[in-house]
Amino acid sequence: MYEHIFGIVPPMTTPFRQDDTIDEDALRAETRYMIEVAKVHGLAVCGSTGEGHTLTTAETRRITEIVVEEAKERIPIITGIITDSTASGIERGLAVKDLGVAALQVTPPHYLFRPDDDSMLKHFEALAKGTGMPIMIYNVVPWCYLSPQLLTRIIDNVDGVIGVKQSAGDMKMLADLIILLGNRGRIMSAVDALMYPSFSLGAHGGIAAILTAVPGLYVQLWDAVQGGDHKLALMLHEKLLPLWNALLADNLPANVKCAQALLGRKAGVPRSPMPSSTPAQVAAIRAALHNAGAI
Repeated sequence: MYEHIFGIVPPMTTPFRQDDTIDEDALRAETRYMIEVAKVHGLAVCGSTGEGHTLTTAETRRITEIVVEEAKERIPIITGIITDSTASGIERGLAVKDLGVAALQVTPPHYLFRPDDDSMLKHFEALAKGTGMPIMIYNVVPWCYLSPQLLTRIIDNVDGVIGVKQSAGDMKMLADLIILLGNRGRIMSAVDALMYPSFSLGAHGGIAAILTAVPGLYVQLWDAVQGGDHKLALMLHEKLLPLWNALLADNLPANVKCAQALLGRKAGVPRSPMPSSTPAQVAAIRAALHNAGAI
């Protein structure tokens, strides 16, 4: 079920101008690049890499609308929802419902307080019922991680919750989830440093910031694993891990935009208060891209 969500699904950055508006032309160009040049299998918008926590509901709808228009039904589009209440999650989901997105990628509530397991299940059940749309749980909030057991329970018991984007760096958590859930839901890895082992363990694909920086190389890695060419996959992993090390920082979305710009793709600036990449970060990202053979 939902087998059309698989493989390399980059979470797109949002190209903000200096005046805080969205550069729609740049967003359209990047969408075309991802599909026509990099040959990705899907796209996600308005997630963490897209600075979704800064977006209004109207901006979320417009970004989704633009990417869906440019995709022209060639690949599935997932819209991210980063919110702290059930009601606001439903409101934002309904705002994009008519646009034909494949699923919503929704964080657990993340402002200070963690709902208990039963309340968490009810939260995602209400989102699925209230929007009438497929839901992927975006398991990213450090103090609100959902265990593999709870994720499996929610997916098995809530119609409309179709999978997980697993963002904890713990590979055992991902491995446990793959064993517990199997093919009853889509498991997309966001363990950026370890895409190769994620795919080898059986993740259905990846939605991770590193994919947005160099999507074509990750399509190659995905194809290598699916084709059983682990020598090539390991070689790509070894080239790409230093890039992740260069990107990883509290201003990660800004650093991904820096990588895009270094590769000639217009990505805009981060939205305040996130700082742009420092000169040292730019130098490290450029060196890592060169080492990976991207430039």
